Formats: sequence, structure tokens, C-alpha cells
Amino acid sequence: MSQLFRNGRFFTAPTRSEPAEETVFADCIIVNDGIISHIGHESDVEVQLIRGEGSPVVDLQNRIVVPGFIDGHMHLLMLGQALTKLSLEACKNLEDIRAAIKSYAGLHLQAPRILCRGWMHSMTDGQALASMLDDLDERPVFIDSKDLHSTWCNTAALKELEVDSVADPVGGKVHRDEHGRPSGLLSETAAQIFVWPHIARVASLKEKLGALRGAFHAYTAAGYTGIVDMAMDENAWEALQILRSKEDIPFRIAAYWLIQPSTDKERNLAQVDQAIALHQKFNEGTSPDFRIAGIKIICDGVVDACTAALCEPYANGLSAESLWPAEMLSPVVQRADSAGLQCALHAIGDQAIKIAIDALEPCCQRGKGGRRHRVEHLELASLEDAKRLGQLGITASIQPVHADPAILRAWPNLIGKHRCSRAFAYREFLAGGATLALGSDSPTAPFTPLSNIYVASTRRSAREPGLETKVNENFAISLSSAFSAATTGAAYSCFSEQRVGSLRKGLKADFAVLDMEWATEDLLHARVIQTWFEGKMVYSQS
Repeated sequence: MSQLFRNGRFFTAPTRSEPAEETVFADCIIVNDGIISHIGHESDVEVQLIRGEGSPVVDLQNRIVVPGFIDGHMHLLMLGQALTKLSLEACKNLEDIRAAIKSYAGLHLQAPRILCRGWMHSMTDGQALASMLDDLDERPVFIDSKDLHSTWCNTAALKELEVDSVADPVGGKVHRDEHGRPSGLLSETAAQIFVWPHIARVASLKEKLGALRGAFHAYTAAGYTGIVDMAMDENAWEALQILRSKEDIPFRIAAYWLIQPSTDKERNLAQVDQAIALHQKFNEGTSPDFRIAGIKIICDGVVDACTAALCEPYANGLSAESLWPAEMLSPVVQRADSAGLQCALHAIGDQAIKIAIDALEPCCQRGKGGRRHRVEHLELASLEDAKRLGQLGITASIQPVHADPAILRAWPNLIGKHRCSRAFAYREFLAGGATLALGSDSPTAPFTPLSNIYVASTRRSAREPGLETKVNENFAISLSSAFSAATTGAAYSCFSEQRVGSLRKGLKADFAVLDMEWATEDLLHARVIQTWFEGKMVYSQS
């Protein structure tokens, strides 16, 4: 059945070879069995013909219509679970955190655990001790850091984790007191290996499926029709398969399998082989809307915890090395590349970014960028490495919500103003020829795409709109470039651009209808009115 969508302003994203400075709008599209069969203007012959046939007509009331957003970097099950956790993001200090937890605990007496999210190291002056929480409640308390690179626990939670005598994993740390007892904080891979699987194990299947449904509902309401899950594991994959067998999901999922670091090369490669086996079953050809696209490797930590790998020490004298030495990283990248998988390397500090690009370079040169390998975050790239992204065909996977001035107040003291001037160099990546894929990294940050686009194009705060501070305004990208990165670029980053990501003839009719003016200053007031998936409305603002 054909449908005519008229009286809209349909954003036609430029191709990757065109500048995204100019914005071109069509005013109608024709959808036939979920596929765009025509995009253009109401005077077009195709439109006149379909009007004569009496096909259904949808009047979009002169609203802006964009391709369905694709979150280029997020964590699906963790987001769903985070939506049920106590948020500490509004807290300013330890007193606020304690008051929030105590109040929440009193209102949730039947909960077996107190699960929280959104803590930042700066809220507690870098301290995270079990003793700061122990008098609040007898139940285990688990607090995810905002960046998900650390978990702060009370004594009951530490006991439940049984980490008294475990050795620190490669790239992680169970922090201990002077007597060698766990003191409350698990960092980097210690959180990934000990905390994440534990929280997943104690959650029932019903809770996991409910969390996934909650995440899908929230994302559909935000205008998304696709996601890139950037830390897939057995637990989330199994839950997703079960949910998909039970009900239709108006979502496209490309997943990257998380590879945990170890000093055993064979163990590292065995993890890659597991991803290869899944990819052989779930790929673009066999399962285009639910597939394993590649592997994810976390090369360093985050600036706020002084665990991002920098070429020079932090201002406080601390240093952090890459979680993956080059001799361990290269074989993993080579194995995945040779099997047709993409590699997505988390790299925030300039040292980690260089190591990541160095590891990908042989594959990019051999395949001329054909695998579309990716570097995630790229928060402190050197000028040289910013240029290398485009030269090698590496996708720059960025999360502008991490560049929000409201959460970067500690950076000048941690890394100095000079290094801050290199932060989030998006315009350089684009100018160098790299494809930008815009994502949110939820649940570490707000996932609404319009807020993300606002920060990318203004370099101002979406969290605190009244804040006058801008972060490196010279690296801002245009509104069209930001919308393209959140749609076409995200689709291209995982080989989906021939099916979705643009409003073009022959592509799936996935789109979002927005109530907004086409201006950066209006983004924070804009609303998603409708979300359409394959020509069917899956969300409408009531």
C-alpha cells in the first residue's frame, strides 16, 4: 500500500562526499510497503499520480522530518536497567548523595539492593569509601559512576561480590585499605568483570526483559529507529533474543562484542572467535536488523578518574597507561579484521588514540578503509591523529553530550588549559575527511538526540542552558553536519546506509517528525512529535 506524506520539511542529508553546510528540504515523500519510493515536491508527477489513486495522505503540518535517529554508541540493557536506578546526577556533594540514598531506601523497603547511577568523582573529591555509605542501609548499595568506568560499593555490596582475595584484573583495580581489604571502589575492568556480571546474574529474566522494553520505549519516544550497542555480551544478547522471539521490536540493532583484556593472547583471541561465530549467524545478509557488526575494545579509561591514557602526566602527577599494550592489541584487531568484523576501539586520551589508530592502520591500508573500523570518544586527539582518521577511513564515533561544559569543570585542573584546548575536535575530524557517527553513550549521558546535536553545534551546555561557557567553539560543527552524523553517519558507520539513515528513494521509511525551527538555538525547545518505522507510526506524542 502506498502512502503520501505531505506538507513537511524533509531533511535530505548530503552524501558523504558533499559538504553538510547547506540544508536542503523536500516537502513530501511517498512510501510503498515500508520503502520510500519517491521524495520531492507536491508538483512532481509521481505525487499527482498517487493523489489520483486515492492513497492515504498524512499531513505533517509543515513540521521538520528527519531520518530516524540512530544512536551510534550506547549500551542497551544497561540503559534499561539504569532507568530503574536512583539517579544521583543532581547531587553536588557527599551530603547530597547520602540524603538521596537514604530517602530512596526508605521508599523502597522491598528492594533487595539499592542501585544508583550518575555519581561523579568530583562530587566526593575523588573519594569513594564503603564507610561513607555503611550507615545508610544494611542492604548492598551499588553506585555506578556516570561514565560506567567505576562502581562505588558499601560493605554489604563488597561482601556480595566476594572480592576480598581476588587479584586485580588486567586494566582494573579493586581499591583496598592499608590492611588489604576492599575499601569500596572497583575501577575499569574490575567493574566490568566483577560488578556488571553480578548485577546481571541477580536480575531475573522478567526484570531484564522489562528493562529492555523500557529502553526501547524511551528511545522510540526520542525519535530513534536504530542503535549501535557498544558492549554486547552473553547476558544482554540472550535477553534480546528472547524478547525478539516474543514480540516485534521497531528497532534495528547493530552490536559490537566486548573483548575483555588479559595477558593471555590465546584467551583474547578466543573472545574474538566467539564474536566471529556469532557474526557468521547474525550479519548484514542473514539478520540485518539484529546482528553482530564487530568487536569493542576499551583501550583506556576516562579523564575524570585520571585513567584516560595521556602522553604526558596529569597535573596531579598521576599517569595512566593504555589497557591494551600494542603487542596485545594488534593480534586481536588482525583476527577480527581478517574475519570481516569491524573493530571499535574506545580511546579518550591522546596516547590511547594514537595506539588505537596505530593498531588499525595496517588493516585500513590493506583494505583501504573497507572495514570502516572505528575509534570511540576521541576526546583529546592530537592534530596529527585528527588528520589520520580521514586518511585511513576510520569512523570518528563521537558523543557530544560528553563535551557539555557543565560536566567538564574539573578538566582544567586535571589536564591543564593547554590540553583542554584540544578537547572534542569534531570540526577537525570532519575537515580531515572522517565520517562522524554521533551517539550518546547512554546510560553514561542523556540520550535525547536533540540535546546531543545542540552541544555538537553550539558547544554550550544542554544540562545547564544558562551557563555561558563554551567548550572550544572553533570545533563546533554545523546543524546539518550534526543531524547527518546522528543519522546518515551513524548508519554508514555500521554498513547500514544502503537501507536506512537517509530519506532517499529505495531506503526504509524510518523517520522522526519534529516540532522545531531549523536553528541551533531552538534545539532545546524542540520536541519529537512522531516516530515512524518502515512507514508505520510507532510513537505519537499524546
